[in-house]
Amino acid sequence: MNWEEAVAFALSLPGTEMSTSYGAPAVKANGRTILSPGREAGSFCLHIDRDTVEMLMETDPDSWWQTPHYTGWPAVLVRHDSADPDRVRLMIERARDQAASRPRPRPRPAKKG
Repeated sequence: MNWEEAVAFALSLPGTEMSTSYGAPAVKANGRTILSPGREAGSFCLHIDRDTVEMLMETDPDSWWQTPHYTGWPAVLVRHDSADPDRVRLMIERARDQAASRPRPRPRPAKKG
């Protein structure tokens, strides 16, 4: 599942929208990022709780991984060539559910400039 396919699937879920995060395209639910392109070629980033991140990397490290940039954060990289796209879709749904269950983030003040 490549970035475009992951975005299309995520946007088919209730309450999701295309937006931006740190100037990059992102899918959000309830104002919270659930998918972003990531920083590594051939992967996208799934924003999900740290316990799930650990479980995914332990059970399928060929699909789910992190670089030092993501270590300790609730985010995991997903390789486009994952052997289990159904699990990827399930985890995108879980990320959406987690985002929907949390309060919306407070708006950040506009930059003065």
